[in-house]
Amino acid sequence: MNLNFPKHKGFFITGTDTGIGKTLIAGAIAKILSQTCPEQGRRKGKNTCQTKPWRRRVGVFKPIATGCKKTKKGLVSDDAEFLAYCADSKFCLDVINPVKFNIPAAPFACEKAENIKVDLGKIAVAYKQICKKSDFVIVEGIGGIKVPITKNIDVLGLVKLFNLPVVIVARSKLGTINHTLLTIDAIRRAGLSLAGIIINGYDEKTKDVAEKTNTAIIEKLGKVKIIAVVPFDNKTNMKKFIIGKKVLKALRNIDWLKIKK
Repeated sequence: MNLNFPKHKGFFITGTDTGIGKTLIAGAIAKILSQTCPEQGRRKGKNTCQTKPWRRRVGVFKPIATGCKKTKKGLVSDDAEFLAYCADSKFCLDVINPVKFNIPAAPFACEKAENIKVDLGKIAVAYKQICKKSDFVIVEGIGGIKVPITKNIDVLGLVKLFNLPVVIVARSKLGTINHTLLTIDAIRRAGLSLAGIIINGYDEKTKDVAEKTNTAIIEKLGKVKIIAVVPFDNKTNMKKFIIGKKVLKALRNIDWLKIKK
């Protein structure tokens, strides 16, 4: 399959499961990158070229979303709305999220239930639009890495099309070692670039042995970089487009442009 997805700077955000916090992490990264750009850049105007601080253009992309709400304008993904807000995106939601389903299920199941095919060509067209006007892109997947998109392609296959370094979002609690190591293994077997792991929702007051040790064990056994451990923050309210300060603090001091793949 050759859909000519453009090569671009960015990350593909996946998770070890659904409801793992991919959207929160993707949105937080987009927000941080779009608001901090200390370097000086030469930006050309029609007649002049001036050196001045410039704001990084961060593109956000949710190629496929399920469980979308019905509105007068059609189906709308809460995830896509959140990402668009975080990046202060100028693109319409139909570009940010080109393929939508109402039923909260795997896209392959939705195809049959809603009699709508996943149009990979439509995804490619929308992604090209975003890349043309973005310095950096954050693409968020759906569910875990083996969730079926169509009969012939899963999320892992989708990552191959984008050819972006992968960031895995994993939970901090009991059970995460197995899920995370399996996800790491699948990505490496596919020959994809793994940027690292973000542990999400860590309880800073935990006394649970598993939660205290999971991060170090994943890093050692998975031979992988733990990019960040993001604590649970009850101030976060994604429905109101609020990201808690603890979440932003955990991700803000990372040089996202220099993470070794």
